[in-house]
Amino acid sequence: MERYVCIHGHFYQPPRENPWLEDVELQDSAYPYHDWNERITAECYEPNTASRLLDGYGRIKKIVNNYAKISFNFGPTLLDWLARKKPDVYAKIIAADRESKEYFAGHGSALAQVYNHVIMPLSNQRDKYTQVRWGIRDFVHRFGRQPEGMWLPETAVDLESLEILAAHGIRFTILSPYQARRVRKTGATAWEEVGPGGVDPSMAYRVNLPASGRSLAVFFYDGPISRAVAFERLLASGENFAHRLLTGFTTGRTWPQLVNIATDGETYGHHFRHGDMALAYALNYIETNNLAQITNYGEYLEKHPPTHEVEIAENSSWSCSHGIERWRSNCGCNSGLHPGWSQAWRAPLRSALNHLRNAVAPRFEELARQFLKDPWAARDDYISVILDRTPENVAAFLARHALRPLTPAEEVTVLKLLELQRHAMLMFTSCGWFFDEISGIETVQILQYAARVIQLAEELFATRFEPRFLEILAEAKSNLKEHRDGAHVYEKFAKPAMVDLPKVGAHYAISSVFETYDAESRVYCYTVNRRDHQTSETGKVKLVVGQAAITSDITHESADLSYGVLYLGDHNVHGGIRPHRDDGTYQEMVTKAKDAFDRADFPEVLRILDSYFEGATFSLRQLFRDEQRRILNMILDSTLKEIEADYRRIYEHHAPLMRFLKDLRMPLPQALFTTAVFVINMSLRRAFATEPLDLDQINTLLHEAHLLEVPLDAAGLGYTLAQTLEAMARRLKADPTNLNLVRELDSATDLVRFFPFEVNLWAVQNIYYDLLQNVYPALREKAAKGDPEAQELVAHYDNLGENLRMQRDV
Repeated sequence: MERYVCIHGHFYQPPRENPWLEDVELQDSAYPYHDWNERITAECYEPNTASRLLDGYGRIKKIVNNYAKISFNFGPTLLDWLARKKPDVYAKIIAADRESKEYFAGHGSALAQVYNHVIMPLSNQRDKYTQVRWGIRDFVHRFGRQPEGMWLPETAVDLESLEILAAHGIRFTILSPYQARRVRKTGATAWEEVGPGGVDPSMAYRVNLPASGRSLAVFFYDGPISRAVAFERLLASGENFAHRLLTGFTTGRTWPQLVNIATDGETYGHHFRHGDMALAYALNYIETNNLAQITNYGEYLEKHPPTHEVEIAENSSWSCSHGIERWRSNCGCNSGLHPGWSQAWRAPLRSALNHLRNAVAPRFEELARQFLKDPWAARDDYISVILDRTPENVAAFLARHALRPLTPAEEVTVLKLLELQRHAMLMFTSCGWFFDEISGIETVQILQYAARVIQLAEELFATRFEPRFLEILAEAKSNLKEHRDGAHVYEKFAKPAMVDLPKVGAHYAISSVFETYDAESRVYCYTVNRRDHQTSETGKVKLVVGQAAITSDITHESADLSYGVLYLGDHNVHGGIRPHRDDGTYQEMVTKAKDAFDRADFPEVLRILDSYFEGATFSLRQLFRDEQRRILNMILDSTLKEIEADYRRIYEHHAPLMRFLKDLRMPLPQALFTTAVFVINMSLRRAFATEPLDLDQINTLLHEAHLLEVPLDAAGLGYTLAQTLEAMARRLKADPTNLNLVRELDSATDLVRFFPFEVNLWAVQNIYYDLLQNVYPALREKAAKGDPEAQELVAHYDNLGENLRMQRDV
């Protein structure tokens, strides 16, 4: 009997972009990475594009792209981030789908997903349609083909959602085995109730859709094996993983059996370190030993269409035993990290967001009908603008949907209306209800989307929507006394993130004190066109005055602003911003401010700026997070250099004493110990970031750290050195016969093996693997013919391979 194995990974992260900046700001909790998307990419998404297969000695014998051999879906919002921030990883994911078509009889392994991870049964019909249409359009844009299957977030399902999927050409979806209610063989009249163990997951089933007469195939994943992967550390061994998959087959079945599992994709590397390698090993083990045929859902469905029908359990999901209550009530499902906490806040949160959506919808339609042929059809097509915001594409979109040619102001209104609708869907992203506390970052994120909806709605409709929204939200009580309720959380965390054009202008003005901008520049999703910019400085003190047009690349809204900033050194920045009214008044302010500055009358400069900007002043606090951190680091740099010099003097003067004390096994005085920790870690970080690496100095510092028992910043030092080694490897890839480069990398990686902390050599190994396949054979051939330079190169390449634990006979 034929045996098939299909592994599905649902790759998704909650959207983390600031709704006004369209970018993810710095997240300190992801250290040493910039943010959690970047960290999880490094731990999971990227490793799965180049996963290792090891030989019996623990050496790398092959590097494979796991995505090409599994079934997978990526959330569209995550793919958007990858395309912008990690294009190499994104390209390998797209390429894997193309490659999978060769493995699986023309069926690509990528599935689409409804757009932004909403719970479909809790969405209204209009939103369901848009979510499916946007998900399909996004998929086609990225993968270049129509999707066969579509992932439902949290596998939350109802018949209406399946009707919509089928109406849009989707052939199948994936559900939990506990979401089946009754089954029967096609042609039979009697239904069989599904027991507590769930439906038999070894075949495809057909769901008949009564409203349209259509049907859709459903695959139910194997529950126990999926649970073992996600929660029982099955990925600790690739071979055990393979054998556990094979236990899904039974001899009693008479049809071609499919063992299929589904988990969060982050399981393979983020939740379980090296889970990608366990996945790669299991697939290779099953395939090379002919234990089963690796397949994907599309291929299996073509070969073995459903022979049985199923009725689904309406309003059910894979992560809530109560159906879909986790996203609207205090059902008892939670993370388990906070026993005794209540999730009663979920119901008023959903009520507040439902109220907001329903309150703005008729206003949207009424105003949009003045400009658009069909406002809701325009919303469905707005994904084309989200995917390509070039002026030409926006103009084409408006030409398709506008009743008539629009003025620039009318275009802004239309784009604001459609952005309002985009955020009105983003605010229902399921992660906002999933965890334990309303003040959690996922819930704050959806409240920020709600704040953006309110901001746009109040601008467009001249009506206050926030008071009633907050009134309902206040019923959502926090588990933490300091956060009180949802209204307080909104005021404390969501509203401060709000941005308008003057705030962007303030950010630009402060930044221009510390860096040079071109006449046209970008600040996140805004374009700044400088009209005037004048700088005066004396010592550390600096005056910047100017005028610029700030334009949103999203809504095309624009404002002409005047700005002035006085920097007094350190963190002392005082500035102001206001709409630019007339050149005469502006020039008068500039003349007076510069004259006072030239006289070093800085209090007068401040008075002039305050008078002109009418109290609309700002400081470093108004900077967006990344730029704020960068500028503060610049300001701190000189201070830290002074501190470091003082610490270094103390350390060098007292180092012999510290060694003597350690030799006597006496604890170091805290002041001396702190000095040693600071100086040694700072020196190592600097040494690791400097090329060429001074290996003698690094060894000396590590020896000193060992003698004095100094704790090392393993994460920071390892990250810094990994970046340097990757840069060295990239240079070697560009010039693979450069003897100095390969010698330096050989020596550096040899030393790394003995470091008291881990250095991630993943990127270096990938580059070496490529060189091993494409450069090394020719070098070895030349070396065999007696070429002395080739012989030395081969020797270093061989040593480098040993250092990288790489098998050479690939």
